[in-house]
Amino acid sequence: MSPRTLFRRLALIEAVTWTLLILGMVLKYVTGTTELGVRIGGGLHGLAFLAYLAATVYVAVDGRWSAGRTLAGLASAVIPYATLPFERSAERRGLLGDRWRLGPGGRTGEVPRSALERLQAATLRRPVVTAVIGAVVVLAVFGALLVAGPPVPRS
Repeated sequence: MSPRTLFRRLALIEAVTWTLLILGMVLKYVTGTTELGVRIGGGLHGLAFLAYLAATVYVAVDGRWSAGRTLAGLASAVIPYATLPFERSAERRGLLGDRWRLGPGGRTGEVPRSALERLQAATLRRPVVTAVIGAVVVLAVFGALLVAGPPVPRS
């Protein structure tokens, strides 16, 4: 899967789960019918949110995005549906490649410059292992956040 495909899919998934969460909030707070929509939509959105953040960093390292652009990509996940215009903007600016720069079939003679790039080059050589480890890390963070529970409102 290319950086473009990964980023585009996760931007869309993140936006779709925003819809589920918002619908759940309408059911809970406006109609007062059920809390189930917030539990399910919120859980799915939380998982998609974390996956999108991880993918943004991974794609940013590959594309050598500036710190500001990377932070803008991360921040786009906080605003409902903002991942979609951010993804379109990144595409228009040529920030999303058809292949991984440091992966097999990437740019010839490309040498990792930093520890993050060396780590990425190593992970791109083993995509299945990387996908499994990435999923485990995202699920572990998600599980830890579930155990911590929602923020407690101040009285």
